[in-house]
Amino acid sequence: MATGGTHRLELADATLREWDAIVLLSDPEQGIVLDRSAFYPGGGGQPPDHGVLLWGGVQTRIVDVRRGDDLYLVPLDGDPLPPVGTAVTGAIEDDRRTALMRTHSGLHLLSGVVFRDFGALVTGSNMDPLSGRLDFNLEQVPEGFKDAVEEACAVEVESDRAIEAYELPREDAFAIPDIIRTATNLLPPDIEIVRIVDIKGLDVQADGGTHVASTRQIGRMRVVKVENKGKGFRRIRVALED
Repeated sequence: MATGGTHRLELADATLREWDAIVLLSDPEQGIVLDRSAFYPGGGGQPPDHGVLLWGGVQTRIVDVRRGDDLYLVPLDGDPLPPVGTAVTGAIEDDRRTALMRTHSGLHLLSGVVFRDFGALVTGSNMDPLSGRLDFNLEQVPEGFKDAVEEACAVEVESDRAIEAYELPREDAFAIPDIIRTATNLLPPDIEIVRIVDIKGLDVQADGGTHVASTRQIGRMRVVKVENKGKGFRRIRVALED
């Protein structure tokens, strides 16, 4: 069922944690659709947000977000559904979102370091709050690779590079050298406006996720393990610390 489209607030302001909205759809099977939402629906390896909707003295806990013809908020089983037309206050679980923003930005930083220093492209990724991994098409692992990557990442964190998100027409985006840092271009051909995440002076990628404002906000990032995942493929696992 089409609802007219949710205005996505998190794409313009990743720091937003609370906002007012109106319920456009409320269905036990499909979920809840709002006219305005800051719930990140997941994508690019970043999991969806958790949070709550508050309405009429009632709380509805949101435990997932599904993409369809709109963004469908999935309530916790047994929680009440606000009726269509209800004014609600949405709130994001701050600790989870902030951890995921730090992690996502940290993985972009890692991608930029490995591409710059070793010329390798990303072949896969995954993240949880404060931990994640990237796979690279790296033929050989030089001696001291793990420590070198961790040290280079630490330097970039301390450099406090600005991280900015903006949109460009597809043609302009693809004019940026190395805009796709994955071995396979995963950007659908029908996307006309491309969202860019730019770690100034280090990494520029097409990306739809939420990020912190600078590399220093990522915090300390440890390279936990470097794994051999087959000929020419290496997996780097990282963990973030406060």
